[in-house]
Amino acid sequence: MLLRVAAEADLDAIAALYAREVREGVATYEYDVPDRAEMHKRWRAIADAGYPYLVAEVDGAFAGYAYASAYRNRIGYRWTVENSVYVEPALQGRGVGGALMRRLIEDCTALGFRQMVAVIGDGSNAASMALHERLGFRLAGVFPGIGRKHGRWLDTVQMVRPLGDGREGEPDPDVPGLC
Repeated sequence: MLLRVAAEADLDAIAALYAREVREGVATYEYDVPDRAEMHKRWRAIADAGYPYLVAEVDGAFAGYAYASAYRNRIGYRWTVENSVYVEPALQGRGVGGALMRRLIEDCTALGFRQMVAVIGDGSNAASMALHERLGFRLAGVFPGIGRKHGRWLDTVQMVRPLGDGREGEPDPDVPGLC
C-alpha cells in the first residue's frame, strides 16, 4: 500500500468515491452529489489552509482518501481538527482506513494540532467506531436523531483523540489552518 499527499489528478477518483457515499450511504448527510469543480474547490481549500489530505493506493490503484480540516471555525478551536476517511467498498476491511488514519494522525501531530475529532454519521456504523477506537479515539458524545437521510433519522457519534500533548501545556501559536 502506498500513502501519499493527494494531487489534482486524484480528484476524479475522490469525487467518485464520495459521490457513492452521498447517493447510497450515511457517512455524510449531504444529499446532492458535488461535481468535480466543487470537489476541487474543497480539496484546494483544505490543502491551502495547511491541513493534510492523503490518498491510499493498493497495487497502483486508488483505494481511498483521508483528510483533516477545521473542527469549527472559531479561533479558539484552531488546535483541533476533524478527520474524514473514505475507502473503496471492495477494499474495506483490508487495513486501508487504518493506514490512512495512522498517517493522518502522525501528520496532524507533527503540525502541532492537539485534538482530533471524528464525526461519525450514523450511530450504527460499528466499523468506523471500531476503527477510531483502535486508533485511540474515545466516545465524546452521541447526538440522537440529529440528521435525516434516506427517509430515516440518524444519530451522530463524536469521538475524540489527543494529539501530541493533547490538553496539556501551551499550544504552538503557529499551527496551520487558522480560521
